[in-house]
This record gives sequence, C-alpha cells and structure tokens, in this order.
Amino acid sequence: MDSAYRKEQREEYQQWLEKAAEGGMRGPFRALKKPDTKIVQPCRDQLLELRWDKAQFWHDQWDAWRSRSLGFVDLSHELQATGQRVAMKGIQTVKRRINNEANALQPKLHDERPCDRPELFKRKLQACCVVFDFNSETDMKAKEAKRQTLLELVEYVNSTRSCFHESLIPDIVKMVASNIFRALPAKDRSLMSLSDPDEEEPVLEKTWPHLQIVYEFFLRFVVSNEVDPKVAKLSLDTNFVSQMLELFDSDDPRERDYIKTIMHRIYGKFMALRAFIRRAIQNTFFKVLYECEIHNGVGELLEILGSIINGFALPLKEEHKDFLVRALIPLHKMKFLASFHQQLSYCMSQYVEKDPRLAYVILTSMLRYWPATITSKQVLFLNELEELLELTKPPEFVRMQDQLFQRLALCITCPHFQVAERTLFLWNNDYIVRLITSSRKVLFPVVIGALYMNSKQHWNSAVHGLTFNVLKLLMEADPQLFDECSANHKEAYDEEEQREAARRQKWARLQELFDQRQTAAVA
Repeated sequence: MDSAYRKEQREEYQQWLEKAAEGGMRGPFRALKKPDTKIVQPCRDQLLELRWDKAQFWHDQWDAWRSRSLGFVDLSHELQATGQRVAMKGIQTVKRRINNEANALQPKLHDERPCDRPELFKRKLQACCVVFDFNSETDMKAKEAKRQTLLELVEYVNSTRSCFHESLIPDIVKMVASNIFRALPAKDRSLMSLSDPDEEEPVLEKTWPHLQIVYEFFLRFVVSNEVDPKVAKLSLDTNFVSQMLELFDSDDPRERDYIKTIMHRIYGKFMALRAFIRRAIQNTFFKVLYECEIHNGVGELLEILGSIINGFALPLKEEHKDFLVRALIPLHKMKFLASFHQQLSYCMSQYVEKDPRLAYVILTSMLRYWPATITSKQVLFLNELEELLELTKPPEFVRMQDQLFQRLALCITCPHFQVAERTLFLWNNDYIVRLITSSRKVLFPVVIGALYMNSKQHWNSAVHGLTFNVLKLLMEADPQLFDECSANHKEAYDEEEQREAARRQKWARLQELFDQRQTAAVA
C-alpha cells in the first residue's frame, strides 16, 4: 500500500477523532440513541491493512487519553476503567475478525512465489499470535482456521529449506510465546489433595489442539541447522527460558514431554544459556523443597539433568558438586519421591560414575533422610542403595560401612516383609558380597544378630527362607568367624534375657508393694 495514502488517511482519522472529542462524548452518544440513526461501518469496505491501522490507532489514542486524560477530565476513574475495558474488548474483537479474514484471504505458502514466501510466512506467524478461549464454544471457525494455519506452517518448514530467515526469528519467538506462555491453574494445596496424588487423573490442557502444533513447530525451529544460535539468542533469551521452565508445572503430561525435549535441545545448542538453565533448574528444586511440595515437572527436569550430568567434564567442578549436595540429594526427603525416584536415582548414579568419591556423600546423606515409617519409600531407598553400592569403591565403602549396616540390620528385622525381603536380596549381588566379605570382621557381628532374630521371630515364610540362605553364605565365607559371632550373639542374647527377667521381677515386686499399700489404705 502507498505509504503516503496511509499517512493521509491516518491524519484525517486523527483530526476527526480529536474534533469529535472536544465537546465530550455526550453528543455522539445522544445521536446514537435516536431511533432514526443509521449506523454504518465506514471501514468495512476498506483494505484489511487500513482497517488494522485504524484499530491500532484507536488503541494508541486510548493509551494517550489514559495518560493525559484528554477529553475525559470530567469522568470518574470508575467510568474510565469501564470504558477502557469496553474499548480493549472491542479492539481485540476487531483484531481477531481481521486476522480471521486475513487467514482466509491469504494464499498457501507453497502456492506463492519463492521470493514472496518470507513475507507471507511472517504474516501467517502474526496471525497465529491471536489466542482463543477454549473454555467456551465460540469462534469455532476461527479456531479451526488457526489450527490449519499452524499445520501449514509445520508442513512448510518440514518440506522447505532455508525457511528460518534471520529476520523471521523475532516473529517466530513472539508467536510461540503468545501461545504457550500463560497462567497455569492454581493447585489445591489442602491436606486432602496431598493424600493420594498418584490416584488423581491428570488434567489435560483444553488448548492442546493449538498448543501441540505450536510446540511441534518450535521444536523444528530449535533443531534446525539453519538457525544460528548467535542470532537466535537475541530473541530466545533468559527471560524466555525462565518462563518456559515454569511451564514444567503444567498438569498435562503431553505438554511437559514436549517442553522436556525442547529444553534439552536448547541446552545442547545454545552454549550461552547452559549456566542459566542449570541455575534455573536449581532454583526450581529449591522452590519445591522449601516453598511447595507439589510440582508436576520434577521428573522431567531430572531427566534433562541426567543427560547434562552425563556430559560433565572431569574433574567435576565445585559448582556441579554443590548442585548435587544442595539441590539433588535433599529431594530424597520429599513425600512424593515415588513419582520421580527413577530419574533421581539415575542422576545419583551418573555422579558416582563421574567421581566415585561422591558415593560416600550420597549414601551418608540418604541414611540421614532414611524414612522411619513409610515402608514404600524404604524399598525405594534400598533399590537406589544397591545401584550405588555397585559403583562404590572399597575405600569409600569402608568409611561408611558401620552406619550403613546398622541401618540394614534394622531393615532386616523390619516387620514389613517387603523391606526385609529387599534388604536380604542385597546378598544376591556378587560385588556387594565381596565388599561385605572384605570387611567381615566388622560387619558380621552387626548382621548376624539381626539374622538370628529374623529366623526366630519374623512372621513371613519367604523372609525366613532368605534369612537362612544369607546365614549359609556367611558361614561358608568364614566358618570360624561365623561361629565366634554366633557364640557372642548367644551370650548377648542370654544376658538380655536375664536383664529382661530381672526387670520383670522388679516390676512385679513394685506392683505387690503398691497393692499392699492400697489394701492398708482401704482398711
């Protein structure tokens, strides 16, 4: 369109608007109320671009009036706020209608000449910035038109080379941000909602018909070799990444899976954002640990971290070790550990593979956070314990063997059969058996007493069978030490029985004296 013509039209429209507002809006309102008044739409037959300019001009004029109070000095603040809401709603309606008509009138990208495709591509991106309300059944045709436009964009970038021009990157990031960044619904943080989170059905996102295609388009943008990270980082900055990390708390698992894949690709491609992403994930974990226990995306964030840790260079930096101690290990104390324990255990194993000396830090911390009453968490801890012990070197094992096997002895005698059974399964691991045998003089006295107690008192037959198998292994490993430990246990057991009998006699004597005093008082 001719720029001079557009400028002339804009100036005429501004002059008319300023003149109409000089005497206030009462006159135009009265004219509109007359029954013989014929309301026309002078902009209806004009070009779409001019209509868009007029809508944008009205928006700018309103902002100017709000700041300078031109023409509305006699109105109250309440009327100004009401008028602003009405005006903004009208502007949004006009923009949406113009966008819909523009989508219908725009040709297909493959039908356009190659030289004109970037400009058409940009217009379609701008049209897709309009967000619809999926809580209502309105604008169904417009929603479907936007979905078809998004599908066309995905098909175009899949089949066309050199489609991500540098000039289009800001528009691409703006379109993606307009669609995916939104306020997530508030969660119910009452005690009832914390009882059984695994039984709750995930809340699926209503806008998913559009969101899925937007995520698919953005994923192709991120992985494309045509996108230069040095240029893209100007638009895809830390603010964008931080807002995207907040979307990991979405209730829809499909959305979290897309974000996980995209964030992993961003971390691998944009070197300048790596440190920021690690800090942002750490801050998310701090929020989960110390502010709110409910977060849907901890498992996905740990999956990303598993790949990040796998790529750490050796020797490990102090920053990475600090991340482990301050953010990752404390996640073991979370109430809903089962929802992300597999990913957390993988991260722990990756750290120990990188630096075996960290096994002592991780295992001793796990012993501090060991659950006292939740048996399902104890089973999870035992599973992770076996994986870490397989990677532990003998020097680190010797440093923590005392406190470790004192805890295992308590687990062996646990009344819950799954805890006792899982603990006894540790002797099926050849490497762990070699570690135990190498320190048998210290460890045999600790576990033999618990095994003998199990063989006499535990109610589960499977635990009985496993207990006798472990006793047989210990006997074959060192018969002399086994006999010595058995004799010591029997002696300690007899002494305990004697102390228990003496205690019962004392209580019986006290009860007898009390009864005699009560009888004398009654008499």
